[in-house]
Amino acid sequence: MKRHDERYFGSYGGRYIPEVLRPAFEELERAWESARSDEAFWLEFERLCGDYIGRPTPLYPAGNLSRDLGGIRVYLKLEGLAHTGAHKINNALGQALLAKRMGKKRVIAETGAGQHGLATAAVAARFGLECEVFMGEVDMARQHPNVFAMRTFGATVTPVHDGSRTLTDAVNAALKNWTERIADTHYVLGSALGPHPYPGMVARFQSVIGIETRRQIMEREGRLPDAIYACVGGGSNSIGIFGAFLADDVSLVGVEAGGSGSEAGMHAVRMGGKARVGVVQAYKSYFLQDGDGSLLPTHSVSAGLDYAGIGPQLASLGDSKRIRFIEASDEEAISALRRTARAEGILPALESAHALAGLFREAGSLDKGRLVVVNVSGRGDKDLFITAPILERSDWMAFLERELDSLRTQALAEASLGQARVKRPRLDGEPS
Repeated sequence: MKRHDERYFGSYGGRYIPEVLRPAFEELERAWESARSDEAFWLEFERLCGDYIGRPTPLYPAGNLSRDLGGIRVYLKLEGLAHTGAHKINNALGQALLAKRMGKKRVIAETGAGQHGLATAAVAARFGLECEVFMGEVDMARQHPNVFAMRTFGATVTPVHDGSRTLTDAVNAALKNWTERIADTHYVLGSALGPHPYPGMVARFQSVIGIETRRQIMEREGRLPDAIYACVGGGSNSIGIFGAFLADDVSLVGVEAGGSGSEAGMHAVRMGGKARVGVVQAYKSYFLQDGDGSLLPTHSVSAGLDYAGIGPQLASLGDSKRIRFIEASDEEAISALRRTARAEGILPALESAHALAGLFREAGSLDKGRLVVVNVSGRGDKDLFITAPILERSDWMAFLERELDSLRTQALAEASLGQARVKRPRLDGEPS
C-alpha cells in the first residue's frame, strides 16, 4: 500500500524551500516525528494547556443572541479567555516545547494582529528563550498595545518596511532571518500554512479547540452542532475547530475578510474565485496574485485576516466543498462586534467578528432550533486603537489629546527638575 504523503493536502502544500533552509526543515521534521509519538511530550503539553493557558476555554450559550437571531441556538467558543487573549497561544506553546526539545536558544515569529507575536513572546519568557518578532510597520501602528506587551515580555519587535508592510511581508522577513540563524533558532510559524511540516503541526496543536468543543457540546446538548463558523486568515483557528468535525454531518463555514470593496487591494478573499493557485512562501495554495504571479496588496480592518494566501488544508477542503467559504466586509465586522458586545457583554476580536458577521447574515435562512457554534478566536481589547476611532471618534480623539497634553506636561516637569538638579550646587556635607 502506498504511504500517504503528509507533505500535501490534495494537490496543495509541499515544501518548496531554498537549499540553505533544508537542514533546518529536516531537523524540524525529525523532531516533530519524534515528539508527536512521545506520550511524555503530549502530557507536558496538556499540563501546560491547563496550568499556563487556562484550558479548557468555555463554550458559552449565547442566549440573547439566540433570541435576537430568531430562535437558532448559538454557542460561542471563547478562545479569547485563553492566556494572552487568543487561540494563538496553543500553537506557540507547542512549538516552544518543540524548540526546547531541539535545544534551540532563540525563537522568531511573524505576526499581523499581534496575537501570535504576543503568544510567542509569552512562551519564550516562560521557557527562557530569546525572542524576536517580525511585524509589518502598518500593523505595528494599528496594533501598538500588542507591540508594547511583546516588548514587556522581553521580545524584540522588528518592523518590516517592505511591500505592503503587513503580515505577508512579516512572514518573508522571518524566513530570511531564519536562514541567518539556523543553528540556534526555531521559527514559530503562527498559522497552519507554510512548508511541511508546519501546516499539519500547527493544526495538531490547535486541534485542542475542536476536541474541547466536541466534548462540551455533547455534554450540554447530547448531539453535535448543525454548523460551525470561524474566521479565516491563514487558517489556524478555523482548522483548529473544524478538524474535530470533518468526518461528521456538520456544516463548516469559513468567513474571509471582504474588506472595503471587491477590487484588488481592498480585500483578502482567496476562496471566492479571486485567487490563483501558486507557490509562494515555500508552499502551494491559493494566493491573491496578478497575471505575472506577483502578490496583490490586501486589506482588512482586522490585521490577522490581512493575508494574501490560505493554508493548504483549507484550500483542499474548499475545493472538495467540505468547507463553505463566505466573506464579511469591514463594515459588517464592526457591526457584528458592536452587536455581540451589547447583546452578550463579550467584545470579540475584529477577526472573530467576521465569523459572527457571517452567522448574522445567514441566520435568517437557518431553521429555528438549529444548533450553531462560532469560534470567537480572540478578544477585542487588542483592537481598541482601531475600533474606538470608528465607533466614537470625537470622544476618542479628545481622550488622546488629553493624554498627550498630560504626557507633555509631565515631560516638561521632569526636564525642569533635571535641569534644577544639575544647576543647584551641592551643599557641604550633603550626600551626593
